[in-house]
This record gives sequence, structure tokens and C-alpha cells, in this order.
Amino acid sequence: MAKGPVLTSDDELPFDDLPVGEPDIDERLFFAEQPAKPSMAKAASAPPALGGEQHYHGHRERLRNRFRENGDGALADYEILELLLFRLIPRRDTKPIAKALLDRFGTLAAVFGAPAGLLQEVKGIGETVALDLKLIAAVAQRTQKSELRNKQVLGSWSSVIQYCHAAMAHETREQFRILFLDKRNALIADEVQGRGTVDHTPVYPREVVKRALELSATALILVHNHPSGDPTPSRADIDMTKMIIDTAKPLGITVHDHIIIGKDGHASLKGLRLI
Repeated sequence: MAKGPVLTSDDELPFDDLPVGEPDIDERLFFAEQPAKPSMAKAASAPPALGGEQHYHGHRERLRNRFRENGDGALADYEILELLLFRLIPRRDTKPIAKALLDRFGTLAAVFGAPAGLLQEVKGIGETVALDLKLIAAVAQRTQKSELRNKQVLGSWSSVIQYCHAAMAHETREQFRILFLDKRNALIADEVQGRGTVDHTPVYPREVVKRALELSATALILVHNHPSGDPTPSRADIDMTKMIIDTAKPLGITVHDHIIIGKDGHASLKGLRLI
């Protein structure tokens, strides 16, 4: 079980013949450089291409048609990922890469939540594609966050949980996040107040309250993740939460909840009647 926050006073480059020390080449730039066209005589005498791009070109079109006609429900997770990788790696068979990503990380959410460095350990994924995947994940998180703007957060609880899960569930280190709310319980700001180790994040109640006053926030939702995957609150989690509540209450600031995010679920200290 995680200790929780602690209160404190391109590409796989399949080109083995590259000279040693030559910088990585973005596969998309590599494939954009078309080889010189053969002379007409050579082209006429050359045998038809075997395999190559043709063996997956028709597959790509069929997959696009299924998505176009039936939506994502007609596709398996690896096919959704494969469809996306078509754009990121235009001239490679991306099915093996999609399956390798899911084999390594388990779920689509875990693929997009994985650090770029770990993504690059999968054969076929280089720095450029890894960063593209992280960009897509960031867009998804920003989209979910925008859904909370100017809404009463307590009336959009499922959206809060979804956003926090997308933002934190697959972090490899603990982070302590605060949602600052106004008197209507609308979101003012969402800030990461601290990052720690795999099972420890230092949290300073006075700094939490100070920041709330700076933002004119009247309520808080505390959130942190357990990289172990188990969202069960620890004794340290409970004690730290109660200390923040006691520090904030005399200043008119309410702590609505402390949510702990795990890979496969979450725990609410209020829901568990621990605060």
C-alpha cells in the first residue's frame, strides 16, 4: 500500500546500416524522401513488387471504412491505435506496433499515459512518434478539463473523476493536485502542488491554504495518485487531509473531498466517511 503524501512541518529506425553516431532520423522524414524513379526501361522490365507497402495498403482502407461507417464500436482497441498510427507512421505496417504497445502497457489509457521514454522502448516507436502520442493525450486531458470550466464541479462529479484519472492514473511518481473552486463551486484553477517518489509526496497545509487565498478560492478538492495502482487511503493520507481541513476552516475555505487515484479505480475519503 502506498504511503501517500506525507505532512512535513523516431522510431524504431529499422536501418541498421546507419553510420555509428549519426543522429536519429524521423521516420516520417525518411519515408518522405522518395527514391529516384527508375528509368522507363528498368521500370518496364522490373517484376511486380512483392509485399512492401501493398500488403497493408488495402487493410488500411478497409479499417478506415469500418470506422467511417460504424464508428469506434466496430474496432478493437489495437485497431483504433493502429488507425491512429497510420498518420504518425505513414509507410509502415502499424498493426504489430499497435499490438506491441498494448501488450506492453495493457490498455489504451495506459499507452497514452505512459512516459515518452517507456513508449520508445517498444519496437517501432521513436522519439517523434512518442511525443505525438503524448500530445494526443494532452489534447484529451485539456478537452476533459474544459468540460469542467464554468460548471458546478460538485454537480459534474463523474467528469471530475474522469479528468483526474486521465491526468494522474498512469503517473509513475506520486503527485498532489488541487482543484480550486469559487463560491459557486466552479473551477478556478487546477494545479499540481507537489511531485514526489513512488510512495511519498511532501505536502504543506499552510502552502495549500496560502495558494487558495491568492486565488480567492472558497473550496478545495484534493487529489493525489498511488502509482502502485491501489487507491486505498493510507493513515498518512487521512492525517494530512484532516490537517489541511483544520488549517483551512478558520479562513472560510472548505475541503470538499480528497480523491485518491489508482490505475483501475479511485477512493474518496468523504465517500468512505474518513473526513
